[in-house]
Amino acid sequence: MTAPLRIGNASGFYGDRFDAVREMLTDGPLDVLTGDYLAELTMLILGRSRLKDPTRGYATTFLRQLEEGLGLAHERGVRIVANAGGLNPAGLADAVRELAAKVGVPVRVAHVEGDSLPVPEGFLTANAYLGGAGIAACLTAGADIVVTGRVTDAALVTGPAAAHFGWGPGDLDALAGAVVAGHVLECGTQATGGNYSFFRGHDLRRPGFPVAEIHADGSSVITKHDGTGGVVDLGTVTAQLLYETGGARYAGPDVTARLDTVRLDQDGPDRVRISGVRGEAPPPTLKAGLNRLGGWRNEVVFVLTGLDIEDKAQLVREQFTDALARSGAEPDEVRWELSRTDRADAATEESASALLRLVVRDRDQEAVGRAVSGAAIELALGSYPGFHVTAPPGKGAPYGVFEARYVPADEVPHIAVLPDGQRLSLAPPTTTRPLQDVAEPPLPAPLPDPGPTRSAPLGRIAGARSGDKGGDANVGVWAVDDDAWRWLAHELTVERFRELLPETAALTVVRHLLPNLRALNFTVHGLLGEGVAAQHRFDPQAKAVGEWLRSRHLPIPVSLLETAHAPEAHA
Repeated sequence: MTAPLRIGNASGFYGDRFDAVREMLTDGPLDVLTGDYLAELTMLILGRSRLKDPTRGYATTFLRQLEEGLGLAHERGVRIVANAGGLNPAGLADAVRELAAKVGVPVRVAHVEGDSLPVPEGFLTANAYLGGAGIAACLTAGADIVVTGRVTDAALVTGPAAAHFGWGPGDLDALAGAVVAGHVLECGTQATGGNYSFFRGHDLRRPGFPVAEIHADGSSVITKHDGTGGVVDLGTVTAQLLYETGGARYAGPDVTARLDTVRLDQDGPDRVRISGVRGEAPPPTLKAGLNRLGGWRNEVVFVLTGLDIEDKAQLVREQFTDALARSGAEPDEVRWELSRTDRADAATEESASALLRLVVRDRDQEAVGRAVSGAAIELALGSYPGFHVTAPPGKGAPYGVFEARYVPADEVPHIAVLPDGQRLSLAPPTTTRPLQDVAEPPLPAPLPDPGPTRSAPLGRIAGARSGDKGGDANVGVWAVDDDAWRWLAHELTVERFRELLPETAALTVVRHLLPNLRALNFTVHGLLGEGVAAQHRFDPQAKAVGEWLRSRHLPIPVSLLETAHAPEAHA
């Protein structure tokens, strides 16, 4: 039988742990090391970088990591695949060659391009999400290092797996299994205990990065190097599977993976087997991400201490509104948010204080700059008692807007530039399937006799993970055991979800059932406004919405609270 392909991850975002490349290359065996550097926000950052220097537009951190990593990978026979090329994969490939010559390591470098689309008027970047075929072609041609631009996160795994096992476009189930493994790996230590609801009781001081052992049929085992921190169990893998996904069909350029077919089994300590994944033909379109500068924003956080918090907040709102009106510079958007972090009869000044956050946005920098900072400072001696702010207000900063569009796959070039310089054009899949929702599966049978209930946090019997997709938020919730799932599936309806999270009450919320994972996945449309780069809300990436949901109290059967197989969540 063909040995499994060991694929590790060393980066979940641009700015992740710098030492991870060295650690992953020295802490245990690997065949391929991947790195994901491109979030939606990152493309905007790279777009602004390219405006200053047209030769850049890629993740420079990756180069610094390779100063040591090239030699280590060469000694151990590990290939490296990363999307750090961003907006300039050819430029990064050249820079890697220069670095290799400088440090004296013989490596064959290839890159993938074609994702860059014509940039519409008013935008900074426009890129389609390519699949793994270009990566596979580069590796098949003997590349040691492959850098790409905008590919799907899972393509960093499907490409190497397809090259290693010889999969073609028709091997849909195998490709779908690799997509699921790639989705688990893509966010690094989120698969090994990071950002995990049941973090208590685990050594998470320095979680190890994840490894996927991919088999020829597309099944895999998610694990980590022996002796590294963190944990890999059914919960950590479930949480990551739910992260930034939606319904049963998880579409990509290589294949549409059916998340409702995923089976998870504990395969030993820090080992979770993924099997049973079915694949369908990919959709005929590719997702494209467009970034533009939306305008300018400024922020002031007023500290309100002690008594009469609401009255102090009202006073400063009235004073500030009047000052802006007198200045003649009234921003298009003015948002106030009072966070009651204060406690009565507090033992420290900080715990006696609340925070009043002001955010202003406008297309004109002047409207959010000097007029706002001047108004805030001029209030210092004539406002509420104890007036101060967390930091001096600045002159305003630009914010970005992300938009997702869809383009025909056969109109987007997909080019593998091989180590010898040959340019190989990859054809899109000839068989496609328009994306449609799967009919909702039947609900599990309700608990026959749930008995008395007690008001308790939802997190006592359920985990959650949340994140952003453009202006939408995704909240995945999974039950800790079968009985909790039977109750959760009936109890946590869209209506109950809106009741528990009042910020979502006026928004469109869609619920999906994933019984194999004992999970519900909610998409909240519009919660994040114009997306993370626009800094629309307190938690712009919706990272903590799931934990907010878990903290909410509702009547839960006492029998579940007493028998749930999860660490007790402390209020």
